Amino acid sequence: MTATRSAPVLCGWLALVVLAALTGIATPPGDWYAALAKPPLTPPDLTFPIAWSTLYLLMALSAWRATLAAPPAARWFTLWPFVAQLAANALWSVLFFGLHWMGLALLDLLLLWGLIALTIRRFARVSPTAAWLLVPYLAWVSFAAYLNAATWWLNGGG
Repeated sequence: MTATRSAPVLCGWLALVVLAALTGIATPPGDWYAALAKPPLTPPDLTFPIAWSTLYLLMALSAWRATLAAPPAARWFTLWPFVAQLAANALWSVLFFGLHWMGLALLDLLLLWGLIALTIRRFARVSPTAAWLLVPYLAWVSFAAYLNAATWWLNGGG
């Protein structure tokens, strides 16, 4: 792919990632979340927008690199798990913060984790850099699963 086509591809991935991020912005934690019992290791609230902003940028850069590196015939095979994980990512905020369905949100996080792992595997075939850019995201989602599960448990789930 040429450099002149590279910038629109990056902008497209940035737009798609921002769209997923907007779901989280549209479903803020609010008073309900503030009143919940939280597990040990819960970071300060300011940590979340900083971490997610960084992770969303890394996601877009990763998808961009994978798009540029993947042969045209393999692009859909390579990229569909990334698009699917974005949908699962967006759904989590709706389930957890919007609907207060912590147990279902945890199941969504497990699906999200699997889709991120699959995306890393697919991206590694075409661009090791694209794959490595997603490793912090996988680590954060692993930590988020602990927070989700423990919060659910501490507040009467399970």
